[in-house]
Amino acid sequence: MPDQNVDVVIVGSGPVGYVAAIRAAQLGMKSCIVERDKLGGICLNWGCIPTKALLKNAEIYTDFKHAEEWGIRYDNLTFDFAKIIARSRKVATLNSKGVEYLMKKNKIETISGFGKLAGNGKVEISKDGKPVGSVTAKHVIIATGARARSLPGVDIDGTSVISSTEAMSLPKVPGSMLIIGAGAIGVEFAYLYNAFGTKVTLVEMMPNILPVEDKELSKLLESNFRKKGIEILTETKVEKVVKGKEVKVTVSGKEGTKELKGDVALMAIGVQANSEELGLEKAGVKTEKGWIQVDDFGKTSAAGIYAIGDVAGAPWLAHVASREALVCVDAIAGKNPQPIDWDNIPGCTYCQPQVASLGLTEEKAIAAGHQLKIGRFPFSASGKARAIGETDGLVKLIFDAKYGELLGAHILGSGATEMISELGLAKTLESTVRGIEGTIHPHPTLSEAIMEAAENAYGHSINI
Repeated sequence: MPDQNVDVVIVGSGPVGYVAAIRAAQLGMKSCIVERDKLGGICLNWGCIPTKALLKNAEIYTDFKHAEEWGIRYDNLTFDFAKIIARSRKVATLNSKGVEYLMKKNKIETISGFGKLAGNGKVEISKDGKPVGSVTAKHVIIATGARARSLPGVDIDGTSVISSTEAMSLPKVPGSMLIIGAGAIGVEFAYLYNAFGTKVTLVEMMPNILPVEDKELSKLLESNFRKKGIEILTETKVEKVVKGKEVKVTVSGKEGTKELKGDVALMAIGVQANSEELGLEKAGVKTEKGWIQVDDFGKTSAAGIYAIGDVAGAPWLAHVASREALVCVDAIAGKNPQPIDWDNIPGCTYCQPQVASLGLTEEKAIAAGHQLKIGRFPFSASGKARAIGETDGLVKLIFDAKYGELLGAHILGSGATEMISELGLAKTLESTVRGIEGTIHPHPTLSEAIMEAAENAYGHSINI
């Protein structure tokens, strides 16, 4: 490839990279993307999108197993796991092709290869370890994301010890699976494989599964999972992992030390930055434990170099990454954008029942010194939830008692990940409890539970 000059070069094409490229093009800047794999990054190809396709399969299959409750009968319910995986991969491919279309539409060149900083705004491109050219730009954006991390001394071999990537394309349903880490990834795969008959054990070193969520909702989800037959070990530390015909995991916790056995072990303890071999140190870009250090607009310690998305640290969420891309490019263009409001970031877990939240948990709100008014509305009291057979969970809203300000919103239940946006908008607009309970919600809908929870905070709830 010939050496090129552009206004903005972006290394990585995930939800941060391709969004940054499009925004730059919209603002009249010539941009290009350097990507070593498929367009769309981990999210579109091996993360957010294909996992949701798999989880939908699990949800449908679970519904069929309870078809008698709906007056529907059939014989010999089965599933074809290979077709389930194939459907997920097809969805991922279509989304990646969608990014290809967006690049062409916005006249953004995509360069296949590995990009490395080479000083003075230059990014050197290599393929198969051999240099093939370079791109020079006034602004360089690093958007290389993150990958699964493992326990010290435990290699993810992709066969007996796997990451979420391998978990999305297993050749068959394992008889048993040990999942180490009960954050969103661990919980989603626990739901998925339990639905298809795998004996699942969740191991979490913190007191609750989904440890970043409100403790009340985490406990309710834990109870729901136990009823499904998922074994859950909290406050439990992994001491040793031994690979073999079966994986043996030694754990220690409240019940002492014991050995767990499974056909496969899934590492779901978090991620590490894809920041190696990028030439960061030589370029003067500061990192901490691999994460690139940036300001509110994605600027690094080196002039003209930016980093956004997962490679710049938590929270590792695609929707946050995309917003960071817009803020960063708008800042480059001199548009004076508002920094991200880190207190209004929705977090979602797509098991069933779903979990969605934003703002402060009850525990954190108390620790921050707030006097609280808390409203709850269970889906068991919702007419729509009864009608669709999804009565597990509740809406929990946390308000400042003095001013009625919405401090936090937490939903456990069907449709939670769709419902949370209403509360994000309410928080953005600085709505109080009066605004939420005064907004007429259509009946019958699951979203009525939000209005009812707001009313409940001040003793006004009608339906409980």
